Amino acid sequence: MIRDYRAFAVAIAREAGAFLKARCHDTHTVHYKGEINIVTEEDRLSEDMIVSQIRKRFPDHDILTEESKGIDRGSDYRWIIDPLDGTTNYAHGYPVFCVSIALEKKGDVILGVIYNPMLRELFVAEKNRGAFLNRRRLSVSGTSALSRSLLATGFPYDIRRNADNNMNYFIGMALKAQAIRRAGSAALDLAYVAAGRFDGFWELKLHPWDTAAASLMIREAGGTLSDISGNPYQLSSSGIVASNGRVHRAMLRLLQSINPISIASTSSIFLKIHP
Repeated sequence: MIRDYRAFAVAIAREAGAFLKARCHDTHTVHYKGEINIVTEEDRLSEDMIVSQIRKRFPDHDILTEESKGIDRGSDYRWIIDPLDGTTNYAHGYPVFCVSIALEKKGDVILGVIYNPMLRELFVAEKNRGAFLNRRRLSVSGTSALSRSLLATGFPYDIRRNADNNMNYFIGMALKAQAIRRAGSAALDLAYVAAGRFDGFWELKLHPWDTAAASLMIREAGGTLSDISGNPYQLSSSGIVASNGRVHRAMLRLLQSINPISIASTSSIFLKIHP
């Protein structure tokens, strides 16, 4: 049965990705969900495309999506969908975005698919069966020192008005890691950890649709996941730390050593520069 789910998820991810790619450089209709949190017409059309096919093929399954209410029928199975991860990039014509689809069974993610249509990269993971990029098995990197690590992160949409905005952690990590990238798609960043392109990733205030598919990929590729306190990562966790496992303890030590009070002071300085 898992093969049927996999084939279905791959097909609809490719279809939605092809749609997004075709319209990437068009002029987009943008709506604001918050001060800087946006949704495009393509987000909603991609979601409609995916959800309609799930409802047709698996009418009894639950669905959790980013842009709509979703469906809760009490099923053992739940699809978790981000129809366009990297919306801000997409709205500006910056070609870094993806489609992310995960399937849970009784609260356990058993399948994850992430498709980057601009590079035609298809990431697929099945529980206990490995993670793959275009059929090549994935394995996390072998980097063992934080000082030689390429990390990735992102900032929450309430960065301008909430002091808990990752600025303090970013500064601390920037002084210890080899480099940090902030590409604007958490799902892709996490998939890149699974692929060994990044050695680690951390972020605050993500949602299940950001992490569900990629979290399985990291586990299946031999990586490690936790929250910032070092507890096992759950889709409901308020923060995530993902790594190749070799630098995980060093990342946690550094994150936990940063005084939360510095969040307020860092944010205060930032807001004075950008009122």
